[in-house]
Amino acid sequence: MAFLSDMTRSKGDPKVLRSGPSSFSSFDRLARNLGWFSIALGFAEIFAAERITSALGMRGRENLVRAYGVREIGAGFMTLSVNKQAGLASRIAGDALDIATLGTAMRPDNPKRETVGVVLAIVACITLLDIMATSATTRRHTRYEGHARYGDRSGFPKGIEASRDAARKELADLRSTPGSASSTSRKPAGAGDE
Repeated sequence: MAFLSDMTRSKGDPKVLRSGPSSFSSFDRLARNLGWFSIALGFAEIFAAERITSALGMRGRENLVRAYGVREIGAGFMTLSVNKQAGLASRIAGDALDIATLGTAMRPDNPKRETVGVVLAIVACITLLDIMATSATTRRHTRYEGHARYGDRSGFPKGIEASRDAARKELADLRSTPGSASSTSRKPAGAGDE
């Protein structure tokens, strides 16, 4: 990442030596990967709908598969956005639709029934990943009413009173320094010499 930053920086900008640790949790990474997976799957459903329906014994439902592809792309972009919880929730709803649609292909007269069973198992596993990512990111990014995220922090390493005491000591040291402006007595404005 530092290499890319250095390529795009202006001549006077400081050089990036190294980047710090990522603030992404493992579930944030999972959500991001699910978003990219959703976009890729959506394009596959749009451009290879005939092959998908043929492999699953669902000829005649190509337009439905293409519509699901558009839905997948939308869910993927939402999952990659700032509001990833909405994207992940839409992915779960889409998984439910996929399972219901695949369930209709499990009829006894479908010669590709075994393939449909494998695809159903894969979709069920992906649904589980979607649920895990949704609950984890919701827990991590939700702020609760009356709960301050950093309520126990003051910004002072040893507490406010220790910082006040240190500031008073520093001020006293400054006042006692000979030749400082505060150590000489000032006359009030308008006072004459006596």
